[in-house]
Amino acid sequence: MSNIRLFFSASLSTDMIDKLDKSQSYYLNKVMRVKENEVFSLFNSNGEWEARVLSISKSIIEFKIIKQLRQKENIKKELWLAFSPIKSNYQNFMIQKATELGVTKFLPIIFDRTVVRKINKERLEKIIIEASEQSNRINLPKIEEPQSLNNFLETNSIDLILTDLNSNNNKIDKSKLTDKPVCIIIGPEGDFSEDERHEILAFKGVQPIKINENILRSETAVISAISIINYALN
Repeated sequence: MSNIRLFFSASLSTDMIDKLDKSQSYYLNKVMRVKENEVFSLFNSNGEWEARVLSISKSIIEFKIIKQLRQKENIKKELWLAFSPIKSNYQNFMIQKATELGVTKFLPIIFDRTVVRKINKERLEKIIIEASEQSNRINLPKIEEPQSLNNFLETNSIDLILTDLNSNNNKIDKSKLTDKPVCIIIGPEGDFSEDERHEILAFKGVQPIKINENILRSETAVISAISIINYALN
């Protein structure tokens, strides 16, 4: 089995023949130096397949699916991340690492103290794909459009975990978790406003947790919080 993995959005099945797009063909041919008859992997939400290079013509790779390697994954527990958009280089890193750590949905929230109020969704989706290829994931996380805190709280049925420096609690109470998605909410760099904090704490079933004694950057807080939640869940 090759360690080269590419996301392929179209349907895949054994013995099918198709072509990679220009960018994926360039990556395999020019970067990874893949030759005719060599194998690589293609995946999407329905599973992962081994593919063989049939030909390389005008820099486009034609392939044939040889066999299925993995079936569709059933996600045991949805893990969501609600976060305030931040500067793109830090945000790109955050999305990449959160994808590697198993987040299944990203929900950008515009808080009172959010500075960056737009996201480049197309760019973030590319980062999600690349991180999924690298980390051996099959299911790609989804990313929503930015929304208000009020809309987020009113439209989602979740087990909410609030990262709160003011909390005296440093553990997740698993007995309070349901079969709903677990969602971590991370505040903006200037922290939640008092009104926002009260609104979040009023959410049914919310669990506030202090993840560190120090004040963390947003991207550091995300990695720390996800690691703590993953440990508690598993």
